[in-house]
Amino acid sequence: MTQRKTYLRKWALAGTLAAAVATVAISAVAANSATIPIPRDQPRWLERHQSMSDRLKEGHANVLWIGDSIVERWENKGKPVWDKYYAHRDAVNLGISGDNTEHVLWRLDHCNLECVAPKLAIVMIGQNNGGSNTAEEIAEGVSAVVMKLRQKLPNMKILLLAIFFRGEKPNDEQIKLAKTNDIVAKMADGQHIFYLNINKVFLHPDGTIPKSLMPDFEHPNEKGCRVWAEALEPTVAELLGEVAIKP
Repeated sequence: MTQRKTYLRKWALAGTLAAAVATVAISAVAANSATIPIPRDQPRWLERHQSMSDRLKEGHANVLWIGDSIVERWENKGKPVWDKYYAHRDAVNLGISGDNTEHVLWRLDHCNLECVAPKLAIVMIGQNNGGSNTAEEIAEGVSAVVMKLRQKLPNMKILLLAIFFRGEKPNDEQIKLAKTNDIVAKMADGQHIFYLNINKVFLHPDGTIPKSLMPDFEHPNEKGCRVWAEALEPTVAELLGEVAIKP
């Protein structure tokens, strides 16, 4: 494809996305916005979404990581840890910074999932909904993401992670997200959907978040990613039918 055609394709898609955003925004006024699939019209978001769709079109994905900036973090601060725990498992990072549940819902419908047959999806999404949705609404959005994955990839197992907290000290949003986690935990059926809450490894006894693991009190640094992967590994290995990687 020529450079000009590529350029035109991107901006045609951008125009379509902008129209979709406007249409869905009107519908969301009277409904739970966390459950209504909607794209974002930022160029950077569009480019990253397209790159992930192109990657999935290639096939051979065994593990999907789905979420927002915390998941995307694996590609920068967490890359050394990713290389140890996930690269050899043919994992694909489907995290985009700033995404809410509704954005992930849209992406799952437009990312070539039909081209892959992964064994496992690891999902953590909903933190960015904390500022605009209730705990119940966020839980509905998370549930919608899980159900869409079940619909599109029924043979895949889903490991749903509790949403990480943000903010150095306990706050109202943390209370909301804790309630969300309690609600979505009930989705686990022990057969297709599994739930894991490791938030305690990122909290001091007084409920504060350690700067040594999350310097901005939201995103794990390399050490935080290592702690995260180590806490997940026994469950991930079990779900994949593999021997757990030693720390």
